[in-house]
Amino acid sequence: MKNLKLIIPLFILSLFVSCNDSNSDGAAKSAPTISVRLVDNPGDYEAVNVEVVDVMIKMDDDSDSDEGWISLEANNETVNLLDFTGGISKVLVDRFPIPAGTLSQMRLVLGDGNTIVIKDENDEDETFDLKTPSAQQSGLKVKIDVLIEEGFTYDYVLDFDVEKSIVHAGNSSNIILKPVLYASAEVSSGIIEGTVEPSEALPAMVSVLVDDMGNEDPNDDFIVSANTDETGAFALWGVPAGTYEVMAESTNSDYAVGSAMDVVVVNGEITTIPEPIVLMLKPGTISGTVSGVAEGVTISIAIDDADTTTVEADAEGKYLIENVAPGDYKVTISAEGYVTQEFDVTIDPDEDEVVDATLAAVS
Repeated sequence: MKNLKLIIPLFILSLFVSCNDSNSDGAAKSAPTISVRLVDNPGDYEAVNVEVVDVMIKMDDDSDSDEGWISLEANNETVNLLDFTGGISKVLVDRFPIPAGTLSQMRLVLGDGNTIVIKDENDEDETFDLKTPSAQQSGLKVKIDVLIEEGFTYDYVLDFDVEKSIVHAGNSSNIILKPVLYASAEVSSGIIEGTVEPSEALPAMVSVLVDDMGNEDPNDDFIVSANTDETGAFALWGVPAGTYEVMAESTNSDYAVGSAMDVVVVNGEITTIPEPIVLMLKPGTISGTVSGVAEGVTISIAIDDADTTTVEADAEGKYLIENVAPGDYKVTISAEGYVTQEFDVTIDPDEDEVVDATLAAVS
């Protein structure tokens, strides 16, 4: 699968999801709760298995101290991060009660049972242990700094960037896990859902470029991406409100990039693209040189496509027909006073088919 390098900075904006407050004066508000889901930015591996031990938060304390962390009692289990693309997420914490105050930091705690599966030179799956540095946990801390109020539920998405988290140690066989993690409140962003066709172009990578309007540096822009599932469905999580061009690129190199224009995202809402993004086979070209024709005589070259595309050769008899969809065609080369010639050609994706001809004068 083609690597698509992702540059995704941490952005934390938070709004409430639901409120349990009563309309009655003096009614007690319920304790705030938090839900945490795990998603993954795609990586070019067969599997990346990580042992999730816990999710922890720190309230009213943004220091680097190891004191004051609160467990959210996530299940201790090993998950394949690559299972959580294309709109699929892993629920780590479901509406767990937390204190009111400022949610300063969040941390995903991993164990040592982490492995990665890579295709070897014989296209066979090979499993390697993921080495974990001793300071691994400190690398998983994410700054939040959001006010948590009674009566509200807060829904967070942890985005595990596999591509940036896997480090190959020089020429050694060691593969190191240095987790890169982002967090976002779902209601401070929106979700884009849709599908990609045809099935022959799947799986595909779908992405949007987010312009960080708060910073003039273009390097602070970032990409939100996800892989399609086997049916072509995808979901892009954590897309800030705005209008986007959604790009889709197939892992099959025969297909060109496709897009959906003017997709509007509203915070806290799901935007569904009504029509599939259809990926087309890359077009080819037909070119060649026509000889045997007197100077000044116009040479026409036509193909029997839907538009009966016709071009004229230049003074040297050379011609070029671009953007020819893959398929079977009849190429007709003609000039007044000369015998017309026809050629049957098949255009494959991204192919330049050369059709030369020598015309003979009409006797």
